[in-house]
Amino acid sequence: MSNDQIIFFGGKGGVGKSTSSSAYALARAAAGERVLLVSTDPAHNLQDLFNKPIGNTITPLEGKLFGLEVHAPTEAKRYIAGVKENLKNLVHSHRIPEVHRQIDLAAESPGADESALFDRLVSIILEETKNFDRIVFDTAPTGHTLRLLTLPDLMSAWINGMLKRRKTVTDNYSNLLNDGEPVEDPIYQTLMERKQKFSSARTILLDRTKTQFVYVLTPEKLPIEETTRAVEQLAQHQMNVHTIVVNKCMPEGVDLPAFFSIEKCKRIIIAR
Repeated sequence: MSNDQIIFFGGKGGVGKSTSSSAYALARAAAGERVLLVSTDPAHNLQDLFNKPIGNTITPLEGKLFGLEVHAPTEAKRYIAGVKENLKNLVHSHRIPEVHRQIDLAAESPGADESALFDRLVSIILEETKNFDRIVFDTAPTGHTLRLLTLPDLMSAWINGMLKRRKTVTDNYSNLLNDGEPVEDPIYQTLMERKQKFSSARTILLDRTKTQFVYVLTPEKLPIEETTRAVEQLAQHQMNVHTIVVNKCMPEGVDLPAFFSIEKCKRIIIAR
């Protein structure tokens, strides 16, 4: 594996992502690096592996290794609270209850948790790279992770649309009521800040000298097919899978008795 600062471990559920990411993080910490191991998997297996509670704050695990478990529903609540706070001074007081109602409805829509989780992931990437030599992500099963990692393109398109509409509104207001003089628009400024934040994160995710994607699988039909699709989908977004980890394999040269015939089948699959 290369020396990228940010490492994502992905794969089908049950193939050993948490074990592989934890082993890698431990090895790097033992080599003297300051490492942050982040779990975005709802199952949160890290606290079981390290036998200590790991929550939503950076927690010392062992030596120079630290852990963090990001909980999507918690991030969604925090994200929505932040949106409400930002809008507090941007709308008339009598409209706030209705605005809050609309925001709460949006929070229940599909993808809301993933958007909030991505926002936290971006913050970790942008803020913690200066504090750690390496950040290792233990991600959720494949489908969830793919949606998460491909959000930058979707979010950029959405923000660009919002910026265009806000600029039209501001220009019309300026021409009609302000004699053509520019008008300060805090909503536009907030959207621009988010655009720059997501753009910075996307640049890092696509930089093969900084970010590496590792896929974990077992030598079985379904994990192999799912991993193949995932690698192809990530490639469509210019994200390169650098390493494949194959778990649950017997070493080469081991003579397997008849009751280990399933291992022989696995070897045939690996050979393919």
